[in-house]
Amino acid sequence: MKITNAAERLAALGHETRLAIFRLLVQAGPAGVSAGVIGERLGIVPATLSFHLAHLNRVGLLTSRQESRFIFYAADFTAMDGLISFLTDNCCNGKACLPVAATPKHRRTGASNV
Repeated sequence: MKITNAAERLAALGHETRLAIFRLLVQAGPAGVSAGVIGERLGIVPATLSFHLAHLNRVGLLTSRQESRFIFYAADFTAMDGLISFLTDNCCNGKACLPVAATPKHRRTGASNV
């Protein structure tokens, strides 16, 4: 991944609303969620939601598909993995130093931060 691509993706996720959208889509898995459901769950009006979805799509963090009159959005897990790999490439001079990610508290209790 080029540094400019990584910077664009990180900048997109650096906005609170786009980060909330992306986290919701990661939690939804590959099936994704319709735009209407995203707006309802996060309390985002349609015009604002469209703007943020377009931005995330433009930087390559989302996929979309149309079913009938609905558009479903999903996190692009390949792009997400690529960004994480870019950030951790050659960490600690190639030694196995990364900590194992702990299960977030909200997953253990069933609560949600989104």
